[in-house]
Amino acid sequence: MRRRIAGLLGLGILIASAAGLGAQPAPKPFERGTWQSVLRGHVGRPTLVHFWGVTCGPCKVELPQLGQFAKDHPGIDVVTISADLVPNLPAATQAMLDKAGLSSTENFIFNDGFVERLRFEIDPTWQGDIPRTMLISRDGTITTIEGSAEMVDLEKWTAQQLSTH
Repeated sequence: MRRRIAGLLGLGILIASAAGLGAQPAPKPFERGTWQSVLRGHVGRPTLVHFWGVTCGPCKVELPQLGQFAKDHPGIDVVTISADLVPNLPAATQAMLDKAGLSSTENFIFNDGFVERLRFEIDPTWQGDIPRTMLISRDGTITTIEGSAEMVDLEKWTAQQLSTH
């Protein structure tokens, strides 16, 4: 019995190690000033910024759709920001991003005990409801979608963005 347990333990370590080989970087901390950094980093590129949380039911449905969207539209930058209230759940956040196929996108997680300050920097009128999607055009125009985004609307916006080369 001991040998079998040791063998299973070794197998578990091997599997965990192999899984870690392709591990994506954990979401970066989203702190004061990060929003301006994100905007500067995507100037002139159509960018979809999605705010979500691990405790948000609609987000669990929407994330895999966004993962497919990101895969299908390499010309659109996709940024996710986990905007959960307390507690900050980096392991659960990464697991959901992995499962949704969003590990290779630019990902952040709110990292400030005063989340209202972060929300205010992004949009002074935002009360914290998630999911929330901001579509940033090449010219910097921002369109905000409160609640779940309809994929047909994202496709329409994408077609407009990619046709204005």
